[in-house]
Amino acid sequence: MPLAKVNGISINYTIVGQGEPLVMIMGFGGDQSAWKRQVSAFKKHYQVIIFDNRGTGRSDKPEGSYSPKLMAEDTIQLMDFLKMDKAHILGVSMGGLIAQEIAINYPGRVLKLILANTWACQDNEDNGLTPEMLAAAELPFRQGFSYLLDASVNKFFNRYILIPLIKFKMRRIKEPEITALMGQADGIKGHDSLDRLPLIKPPTLVLTGTKDRVVKPESSTTIAQKIPNAKLVKIKNGSHITCWEKSKIFNKEVLAFLKSN
Repeated sequence: MPLAKVNGISINYTIVGQGEPLVMIMGFGGDQSAWKRQVSAFKKHYQVIIFDNRGTGRSDKPEGSYSPKLMAEDTIQLMDFLKMDKAHILGVSMGGLIAQEIAINYPGRVLKLILANTWACQDNEDNGLTPEMLAAAELPFRQGFSYLLDASVNKFFNRYILIPLIKFKMRRIKEPEITALMGQADGIKGHDSLDRLPLIKPPTLVLTGTKDRVVKPESSTTIAQKIPNAKLVKIKNGSHITCWEKSKIFNKEVLAFLKSN
């Protein structure tokens, strides 16, 4: 897979398909392979760009805290490297934080924006991570990360797919990756775009699963209310990783939005 030298690091990326560019940004701990269920559907209509965020996959894992703003700069510089003036931007969970920063700080680079299972700030009301996930964040890293994976999808999906994946993932995580993932976790703690959301001008789709145990589903309602003319779609019984578990519905909603006038 090709590497791009951007923002002082190497980013591992993949491009498939033809048409308008669609840049997809994965969430905490996920690499580009997590987009498998989307790439097969979207590449028929768009030029799809997926990549490993700093700290994951084959991208560099420098020391320090990785803020959404820093990773937004990574994404914009990757677009520059690829000579891509504008693109549709899709971000899931932490990727949604990054996508918000792109739309706020680089408004001219975004055609349409999709924010899935994400949040704008952490408070004691209806925004941010669930109490369940905040408690998991206080656990030792491997235990907390395992809990996050388990909470990300529903129990039926867990039994047949995610539990074996968790065990496989836990065996493969080495110290450099743990340090990098802690850099991601530290960077997103202070994210707060709530008062800046009205600055987002591109047409925006906000997606959430009604059974999300990681991010409060109400967070998406807040985001949709704050962004001018945003469209909110609630996927019934969807968990945190709706792009995996409810991929057909997720893909259908995204494609319909991208193709709309």
